[in-house]
Amino acid sequence: MDRHEEQAVTAIRYRTVMNHEGQYSIWFADRELPPGWVATGVEGPKEECLADIEKVWTDMRPLSLRKKMGESV
Repeated sequence: MDRHEEQAVTAIRYRTVMNHEGQYSIWFADRELPPGWVATGVEGPKEECLADIEKVWTDMRPLSLRKKMGESV
């Protein structure tokens, strides 16, 4: 990837989003969120958003499963 392509990729802004099951993803910052997803407040380059998800999403199980198993959420 040349320098121009790198700059274009880093210029794309994303936001971290979460659904009702506590599952995380990234979404283009300039697009409307799909139904069922809410922004978590983190916005920036892809790497920054993915790093935030890695930090906060420590249990991959859906919220409904964690509740069913009786764990504190």
